[in-house]
Amino acid sequence: MALRRRRRTRPVLSTVLSGGGSPALPPPSDLELGRRAWRRSRARRSTLVALASTLLFAAVAYLAVTSSPGWPRVQATFFSPSVALESLPDIARGLLVNLQVLVVGGLLVLAVGLGTAALRTLRGPAWAPLRILATVYVDLFRGIPLIIVLYLVGFGFPALGLQGVPTSPFVLGTAAIVLVYSAYVAEVFRAGIESVHPSQRAAARSLGLTHRQTMRIVVLPQALRTVTPALLNDFVALQKDVGLISVLGAIDAVRSAQIQVGQSFNFTPYVVAGLLFVLLAVPSARLADAVTARARRRQQSGSLL
Repeated sequence: MALRRRRRTRPVLSTVLSGGGSPALPPPSDLELGRRAWRRSRARRSTLVALASTLLFAAVAYLAVTSSPGWPRVQATFFSPSVALESLPDIARGLLVNLQVLVVGGLLVLAVGLGTAALRTLRGPAWAPLRILATVYVDLFRGIPLIIVLYLVGFGFPALGLQGVPTSPFVLGTAAIVLVYSAYVAEVFRAGIESVHPSQRAAARSLGLTHRQTMRIVVLPQALRTVTPALLNDFVALQKDVGLISVLGAIDAVRSAQIQVGQSFNFTPYVVAGLLFVLLAVPSARLADAVTARARRRQQSGSLL
């Protein structure tokens, strides 16, 4: 048996030692080539059927809408090209304010959410007050609608008359969004931390790592890879909700559209603002779908996330 095994491995070893690399795989059989061609033809047929059905549905929907009696009035009120072109520059400038809130608020949400999740996962009776405080914060701000938090923070804090309290709608709106979204992101982080098997912590502590080192080196990297798709979905939702700061008087895209509507008595600027938000959210949504699909493929193949 040893002699047979040695003879079987000799061609492979000689190929590798001679610099040829791994031995060449045998060419696929005619049956496998036929299967590949059938799969390609099936994929092309499925794509054509999906494209045809989509175009048919779009054509039927377009004819149903445009043939309705009130379509000319709706088109002039909501889809006026001249009003759209006239209002686009102001709405685009307002969208820059939304982008600033998105960037600043997104970074703060990650920091506050991760800190809150770390507090909720602390062990030991001595940390009970911090765990209770973090739990109350999460339950409170996950239960209050964002619009109410915006009113309470945007109008309540300036009403206190305290020295040093900011009165800018940008700052107060960002603070309200951070308060609400950090509660959601904290639960996402906590779920990722608790998904790490306890044996990972035990192995790290047996090597002499402290609790902080275990969280930073062992637990958090695995948790972040697990919760990345959920975080991207929350980021997509955040892109939409930053438009709510307009209720505090911030001149963002929504507020600019509202001003244009008040001047022209035409609702087309609202449609323009909505399309700009859609264009902002679509790349992030596709990125979230791609990351989710990639994580699912890795999990199904048995590799590490």
